[in-house]
Amino acid sequence: MKSREIEVRTGSRERVHDLTQECADFVRECEGDGLLHVFVPHATAGIALIELGSGSDDDLLAALGELLPADDRWRHAHGSRGHGRAHVMPALIPPSATVPVLDGRLALGTWQSVALIDLNVDNPDRRVRLSFLSD
Repeated sequence: MKSREIEVRTGSRERVHDLTQECADFVRECEGDGLLHVFVPHATAGIALIELGSGSDDDLLAALGELLPADDRWRHAHGSRGHGRAHVMPALIPPSATVPVLDGRLALGTWQSVALIDLNVDNPDRRVRLSFLSD
């Protein structure tokens, strides 16, 4: 197994951050067939395979805003208003995803991208672990 950790700055707003190029670069260096595992070791972020750049980013954030409103209903209440919802989000968008790799290339669908989803406006710095598993 080969691994790399990358740093992502998400800033002070909710964010959908495209990781596809970093993932593609990593598996190209690894070469061959296998599986790419993408993991974010944070309790308030997730990894999604989703179409990006066509409005889906904003649609996803809007849907999460409706499902998990940034208000005072959350028992986990430290940090910014509605911070507890960021701790619930990984149950809906898990902290990891696995993508097949064929001949050093991500075997994603035509419109699929790998994205970091971050609702936590209190933590602007994220780490993402990329792991390539092959035989």
